[in-house]
Amino acid sequence: MAATKGQTLELAVLGLLHESPLHGYELRKRVNLLFGWSRLLSYGSLYPALKRMLRNNWIDEVTNTSISRRQRIVYQITPAGIEHFTQEIGDSGPASWEDDNFNLRFAFFSRTEFDVRLRILEGRRARLQERLDRAQRHAQSGQAQSGGDRYVSELQRHSIESVERELRWLTDLINAERGTERHHPGSATPPTHSRPPSASSNGQSVATESKKE
Repeated sequence: MAATKGQTLELAVLGLLHESPLHGYELRKRVNLLFGWSRLLSYGSLYPALKRMLRNNWIDEVTNTSISRRQRIVYQITPAGIEHFTQEIGDSGPASWEDDNFNLRFAFFSRTEFDVRLRILEGRRARLQERLDRAQRHAQSGQAQSGGDRYVSELQRHSIESVERELRWLTDLINAERGTERHHPGSATPPTHSRPPSASSNGQSVATESKKE
């Protein structure tokens, strides 16, 4: 079952509060850094999520007086919230491979077990390979249908190259993970790599083609 946007937001908040307590402004800023420019979070989305999490006893509110003597509400994770977060990041099902969730799950890989990290990376790679195969078939058939329109062809080429780039990145990550596990069994710290190569935007143009199938 695919995670809802609300569940994805809750996981992001719990993961950030797991690191340190935060007030609403800083929390929103850090969540936006996790989600990226394509999905900016408003206070209208954040505060209802925080209220749900308060009702579930996953977080607490603490009133903090700053140097300027202005009272600020600071949010911190509870033991129940830590338990829920740990359970959620242990899920390696198909929802964790999708565009909306993969970058967020990858951001918390340092707290994710090796076997779960590997299943997510392999699942993401398999999903993108399927998407690439469909896009290449569409590109071949589309050339005849579009009458050789160079702009359509260029857009298709860009989409294919974007997915190919992420596939290479995923393969490098998977090989590095396996190498780390051989030398340091049970390690929960992944090897150092760059951020996903615009994973969410990569898939969008190709994904649009696959939806038309």
